[in-house]
Order: sequence, then C-alpha cells, then structure tokens
Amino acid sequence: MARRNAAANGPSTAKGQSNSAENSGEKETVNLYDPKLHDFIWTYTEEPHRTRRLAIIKAHPEVTKLCGHEPLTKYCVAFVVGLQVLMAHLLRDTPFWSWKFWLVAYVIGATANQNLFLAIHEISHNLAFRSPLANRLFAIFANLPIGLPYSASFRPYHLTHHKSLGVDGLDTDLPTALEAVVLDSILGKAFFCTFQIFFYALRPMAIYRVPFTWVHYLNILVQFAFDYAMIYLLPGYFTLNSFKYLLLSSFLAGSLHPTAGHFIAEHYVYETIPPEARDPKNMIPVPETYSYYGPLNWVTYNVGLHNEHHDFPAVPWTRLPKLYEIAKEFYEPLPQHTSWVYVLWRFIFDPTVGMKCRVKRKMGGRVVGGGTAVPVAKQADWKDDEVEARE
Repeated sequence: MARRNAAANGPSTAKGQSNSAENSGEKETVNLYDPKLHDFIWTYTEEPHRTRRLAIIKAHPEVTKLCGHEPLTKYCVAFVVGLQVLMAHLLRDTPFWSWKFWLVAYVIGATANQNLFLAIHEISHNLAFRSPLANRLFAIFANLPIGLPYSASFRPYHLTHHKSLGVDGLDTDLPTALEAVVLDSILGKAFFCTFQIFFYALRPMAIYRVPFTWVHYLNILVQFAFDYAMIYLLPGYFTLNSFKYLLLSSFLAGSLHPTAGHFIAEHYVYETIPPEARDPKNMIPVPETYSYYGPLNWVTYNVGLHNEHHDFPAVPWTRLPKLYEIAKEFYEPLPQHTSWVYVLWRFIFDPTVGMKCRVKRKMGGRVVGGGTAVPVAKQADWKDDEVEARE
C-alpha cells in the first residue's frame, strides 16, 4: 500500500470520497466517481526531480561522490544469464503445458528475467562500466535470456523518460488516451496487468520512433544468433522448449508477478488528489514518483528506490540506500509503497486508482537519441551527466 508522512499526507479518506475542510469548518464531499476527476492529472509544474537533486546537493554536497559505475553489476548479470541458460537446459525435455514448467518459469525464470530487465535499465545509465561502449555491448549480453532483442531500443526511450517525465508525446511510460479509455475498468486493468509487458514493448513505437543505429542491428543479430543456436545447433543441450522457457519467463516477468509491481508502483498516483490539484491553473504539485523499500529490491537492483533514482540517475543501485540515508529528510516525507503485490491488487480492484492516475504535462522535455516526436514548446535543461554516469 502507499503511505506517507502524516503531516504531508493529511487525513485518510474512504468509500470513494475525498473530504476537504472549508473556512466555515464544514466538509465538502467530492465524488471520486465523477468522470471529470478520472482524466489524467494535467499540470503546468516542472517535474520535481532535478529541483530536489539540486537542493540535496546544496544540503549534502558529498552525495555527488556516490555517482559512477558499479563493478559488481557485471558479475550479477553474468550469474543470472548463466542461471537462465542452465534452467533452459534442464527444462529442455519438460512438456511446456506442465505444472513443473510453468512453476519454474514463474518462480525462477520470471524473477531472473525481471532482474535482467532492470540490469539493462541500470546499464542504460552507463553504470556497469566506465566506457559507454562497454555498457552498450554488455546490455546486449544481458538481453540474451530475454529471448527478443530490446536493450538497444530501451536506452533512448528510457533516458527520454528521465528528461521528459510526464511529457505527453515524449514519455512512453505514460498510458495513451486510448489505453486509458478502453482499459479503465476492473477487467481492463486486470488485462493490462496481465499483459503489461506487451504494452511497454509496443507503446513506444506507437508514440515515436528512434533511429536505428549499428547497436540496434548488433542487438538483433546477436539475439537471433543466440536463439537460433539454442533451437537448432545444440540439440544435446537445448530444444525448442528451452527457448519457450526463456520467452515464458519474460512474459511472466511483466505479468501478474510480484516483481512486476514496480512498473505500476513507480509513477501511478496512489494518493488522494483534491479537486483543486486537478486544475492545472492552480499549479499544485502532485506526487508523481513513489519509492518502495521492501525486500524485493534485493532482486531488482534497488529499483524500488525510485525517487532516489530519478533524483540521481548516475548513482548505481548499490549506493541508492546510502543516498537515502544521507538525504533522509528529503525522502522520508514522500509517499511510498510498502508492497508491490498490494500495488497490483489495488490497481485492479480500487476504482480510485487506474490508467488515468498519471501526471501529464504538455511542455518541457527533450528526446534522447533523435526520433520523430513532435517538437515541444520548451526544452528542459537536463544535462547528459545528470542521467548518465560519465567518468
């Protein structure tokens, strides 16, 4: 569930209503089922992370020493890639439609491939090696057990997400208007949570396309060569079932799996938003990034510390807890989740949380790596070294 410092959060609400005290002392009841309140949360305010980053550096200049690559990452990735190759070998003769195959794919495979998704996320910020080229190539290696090539395309879209948080038409983490209309029901949200891996894979290309580079082509070539070798060239070690195991692991990693809760937990608004905050002219900031400090961070490169990550994208996963401890007075009052499983449960069944619970802005941001996105009115002043580790 999402919680925050009581002074920052105010009184809780229930039964689909939000109460605000007027000067007269009477309480005004607002119907949260009003369709007008279920539009996206539009704002004219700037995204909060760069501003808080500068404030934290001013208060604690030592945090800049946390930036830089983390050598441990390459060993973790190599271990998980090896684990998945081993499991693909062990399940080579296990029937696909068997409880054993699906149980292993859900418990081990999905957790491992989610770990690799987030390893590629970490590598996209140049946090595995000092050399940017080494990071690009290593991301292709981390991609192998995922089954389909995506690491090269993920990087520009993800860095654009950082530089253009919430900007309509640039931040591909945002649901489209069509998704919000079609999927904003219990069945629709359940469908989205079950198949969200496809939404995150296909949505970016529907919004704008980044130009292909030699890294993209290398990613495709290496991945398909790996897949072909597994299916056809090593019959004593792998079979088609081995490849199916890897694909199923990737699907389940982005479906109804505990670690998949981070996709929704990171930026969907779980706070009760007063009606005045939904009017962008009032310039009332709405919490748009949520952290999670629970045990699943151990297998997800501390991606739960998401406010910390967006504030300091050049700080690697091993040092994000240290960042939190140094700047605790900045992070403790912010809203946070205590369970990714409950995030999924509430997203599906709570009518006050849904596809439109995202902060959107019309202006600001920039595209990373080129692309065909419609130009925006204002360019954000994020620098490359603020979203990547450059040593």
